[in-house]
Amino acid sequence: MIRTVEAVIDEEGNVRLLESVHLPAARRALVMILEEHPVAGVSESALLSEAALAEDWNQPEEEKAWSHLQQVL
Repeated sequence: MIRTVEAVIDEEGNVRLLESVHLPAARRALVMILEEHPVAGVSESALLSEAALAEDWNQPEEEKAWSHLQQVL
């Protein structure tokens, strides 16, 4: 199971989790370093995932599947 946990990394690279984590055994982890202040109120995770998701979203099959939700003017 993949789980996201917020953390703080100090200037020396020490990682401190902001919540307690209990695991049955050691696990691998990925660390994504974010800017200190969000860009213009837009979620960084939304910005980071936009390009990858656009590949799926901008397919003709997706347009057809969601066309019933588009408002007719």
